[in-house]
Amino acid sequence: MSTDFQQARISLGARLRELRAGLTGRDLAARLGWTQSKVSKLETGRQTATADDLRAWAAATGNPDTSDELVSRLNGLESHVRSWRRQLRAGHRPVQDALTVEYERSTVLRAWEGAMVVGMLQTADYARSIFQLYADLHQSPRDIDDAVRARMHRQHLLYGSGRTFHIVMWEAALHARVCPTSVLAAQLDRLTGVIGLDTVRLGIVPFGAAVRVPPANGFWLYDDRLAIVEDWHAELWLDEADSVSVYRRVWDLLDQAAVYGPHAHRLIGRARAQLDVS
Repeated sequence: MSTDFQQARISLGARLRELRAGLTGRDLAARLGWTQSKVSKLETGRQTATADDLRAWAAATGNPDTSDELVSRLNGLESHVRSWRRQLRAGHRPVQDALTVEYERSTVLRAWEGAMVVGMLQTADYARSIFQLYADLHQSPRDIDDAVRARMHRQHLLYGSGRTFHIVMWEAALHARVCPTSVLAAQLDRLTGVIGLDTVRLGIVPFGAAVRVPPANGFWLYDDRLAIVEDWHAELWLDEADSVSVYRRVWDLLDQAAVYGPHAHRLIGRARAQLDVS
């Protein structure tokens, strides 16, 4: 067991103990038809509860409305590694909905992306191409239209107040042919318009820039409380302070190599001019 896993299991056990207030462990075990040792192990983090265990605990302690919270805690402690195979069983739309929750609870968001335009700035056609590529890769259900609608809906957050987006991309993201040429052209046009938004600070790391860390996996930082890192097989959801601070340092180093404003505009325009479309 990892330290993080065990700490999360202990935290869940403490919550179970809170819910048992007013009942002895022996009484709760009798209500549930369990051994008293099982109750003790769950409360001290020496045994991992199942979802059914948690629902039964909530009902037996007179707190049935906490069952969803408890199951959510269980899902979180099982692993910080959220495999795409598991996440995409029901398609891409549920994944988009889960991410929207994190965007909505955050006020300062930072992103790094080296291989493609970040989802928050994608056009619908560009997003559709990306979802199709990943559906092919992971052989997942093709709910592409629903996923695109969810991603586009989330972009309304760009135009509200009280939230800022600090986005850094490598110049390679402007050139990657992950979609038809006409779609990429429209996507680059969209980026030039984004530069003027009050809520967005868009930086581009030029190909020739000196960087103090190798450009690698794309990731988002949510208020320095959560880092979500993408890999081919999984997403990493990291909320430990030490891990989040590593990604914040990576982001800061890449940000230092980026250009902004008119300089970023010129890089986007140069990529756009290289496309053979009118």
